[in-house]
Amino acid sequence: MAQISTSSSEKIILGIDPGTRFLGYGLLRITNDKVTVLQYGVLNLTKYTTQGAKFLKIHERVLGILEEFLPDEIAIESPFFGKNVQSMLKLGRVQGMVMSLAFSKSIPIAEYEPKKIKQSVTGNGNASKEQVAKMVEIIGNIKLDAKMHDATDALGIAICHHFHNKNISSTLKGTKKGWGAFVTENPERIK
Repeated sequence: MAQISTSSSEKIILGIDPGTRFLGYGLLRITNDKVTVLQYGVLNLTKYTTQGAKFLKIHERVLGILEEFLPDEIAIESPFFGKNVQSMLKLGRVQGMVMSLAFSKSIPIAEYEPKKIKQSVTGNGNASKEQVAKMVEIIGNIKLDAKMHDATDALGIAICHHFHNKNISSTLKGTKKGWGAFVTENPERIK
């Protein structure tokens, strides 16, 4: 497999929508704030009958993505509290496996709650999957397969991460001026 290379002004973000039935993934290349969708897909795990077989397949696929695309950062949907404790435990194991793979490759990983992802991508924390998919298409300038909700969600997670980092960077840039600039810009606040 060919490896993707990036320059210092580029970065690749891998978004993961974890699951034990379907795992969505999406890769973005960010170049000077321009978002390009590199690849997306869904790992269908329904044909595997044991948790061990599912986890092995997840491990193999995520590791393959990490080695092929060499992402600079990973974003994953954080656990949410549902009524089914067993499902939540299984989901937590998948998240832990992805995090472990990221740590083993020294790739920073961030978690985002579903509402935060929807808010970042659509401006509405209660947006539907269809609304998220439409905004992902607009932001990524791509037509997505409507049946691949998990992959669309993964791209949304990666976009959320990009927007989150962009906002932090611009906030930090404003704070690096120092006290001298603050005094000059705010003389009325100095006594």
